[in-house]
Amino acid sequence: MHKALLCAVPAFALCAVMAFAAVDAIMVGAFSAARPGSALPDGWAPLGLQNARNRTQYALVDEDGSTVLRAESNAAASGLSRRLRADPAEHPLLRWRWKVSNTLKGGDVYRKEGDDYPARIYVMFDYPVEKLPLGERMKLRMARALHDPDLPAATLCYVWDSKAPPGTITPSTYTDRVRMVVVESGTARVKRWVDMERDVYRDFRAAFGEDPPMISAIAVATDTDNTGEAVTAWYGDISLHKRAVSTSPPWQKPADGQ
Repeated sequence: MHKALLCAVPAFALCAVMAFAAVDAIMVGAFSAARPGSALPDGWAPLGLQNARNRTQYALVDEDGSTVLRAESNAAASGLSRRLRADPAEHPLLRWRWKVSNTLKGGDVYRKEGDDYPARIYVMFDYPVEKLPLGERMKLRMARALHDPDLPAATLCYVWDSKAPPGTITPSTYTDRVRMVVVESGTARVKRWVDMERDVYRDFRAAFGEDPPMISAIAVATDTDNTGEAVTAWYGDISLHKRAVSTSPPWQKPADGQ
């Protein structure tokens, strides 16, 4: 919008636009509000793997005129997470944008050797461990001992895969308490910003066959430790919404039947 037009908008209209944009949303990662080179926004902390020899490097940088989170991985693995409390029944829509420099030649969602992704978003749930069958509890304890002591009992992992088609939902090759959801695949949109929106509530039901519990954390991760490859990824702002985001404020929406 031209500045002259912006100045002509009445003050009450500007307030309404701002309120409409902010209502019904939980901002998970407001990277664009930070300065390049500054510390991570409050609440974000390293999410590491105990057996990772090299760690992915994360930094806030300017990319295409906006502050975003850059991840650089060279035969490395680690992530960043933010703990929060959100009800997926109230805020089911997860929105984010990302960009990757390349896909991974050896990446394969169905093999442990290929369990690397240029970009992924975890949604972790506060699933009661006591609800799991004994065998599942034992597997989870083993996975926590080998990989992450804070591994939750139910997680959705949205990934940019190398080969599997978007829409694929499959258990992680390490634990079936993590369900991989392929939302982008291949090289068609490499080096371009891609906007994503997923219905976390519906995805959890499709992956686990039941209604989801509360969301306990959201994380990002770029990892190449299994394939030994290198990649750079950029993550834009991440947010949860009650409903699909409209580009039009309420007073510009047509009335029913029009």
